[in-house]
Amino acid sequence: MQELAPGKSVYFISDFHLGIPNRLSSLDRERKIVRWLDTVKSDAQSIYLLGDVFDYWFEYREAIPKGYVRILGKLAELSDAGIELHYFTGNHDMWVFDYLPSEIGLTIHRKPIIKEYNGKRFFLGHGDGLGPGDHGYKFIKAIFANPFCQWLFARLHPNLGLGVMRYFSRKSRLATGTEDEIFKGEDKEWLVLFCKEELKKERYDYFIFGHRHLPIDLQLPEASRYINLGEWLHHCMYARFDGKTLQLNRFEG
Repeated sequence: MQELAPGKSVYFISDFHLGIPNRLSSLDRERKIVRWLDTVKSDAQSIYLLGDVFDYWFEYREAIPKGYVRILGKLAELSDAGIELHYFTGNHDMWVFDYLPSEIGLTIHRKPIIKEYNGKRFFLGHGDGLGPGDHGYKFIKAIFANPFCQWLFARLHPNLGLGVMRYFSRKSRLATGTEDEIFKGEDKEWLVLFCKEELKKERYDYFIFGHRHLPIDLQLPEASRYINLGEWLHHCMYARFDGKTLQLNRFEG
């Protein structure tokens, strides 16, 4: 268990999808995220980035996607100031390797983790591949996470490899402007079903995920809560735990 220092908080945020739908829109969103980071740096003890920070990302041994200097610089500043930064790989940025940990000081998580702050238990993850169904994506994810497949992709020249990723990124649901799905009901939401199954094994105070792109704050059995952080193209939500309570908030209206 970890105790928060007096006056300190833990922040959770997800799904920036930087890189889409175009350079100017992504840049505006990146500046907004940096403004948010500036507002929380005074009381943040830890910040959890719960996946899909970038809409596409692949690290070559000597090359990374260009751009994103504002957010990377701000994260480095916060890390140097002693703020714990946790980065969960999502389905869009699972090919983050050692650059961000070594250059910035991020702790990388590729699977959900359990944390305890001030006696409250948190189940944290991006959310992709959890719960029943979605077998097609789970199969594709297993291929993308395979070290040999990653090695094969790295044989492509960065101009070609990153160009391929950019092309498919622009074909994504967010990039093409499709509206966010509505809440499907507790009996059809995969992450809700996942949370309820986990609660049969152990008790958690909070389940916090991204991936779903719809802000959700749902009461679960055992006085537990499921929080989905939504995405930052439209919703701009984040969660804050101050040592006693957790709130889901919107940034800049």
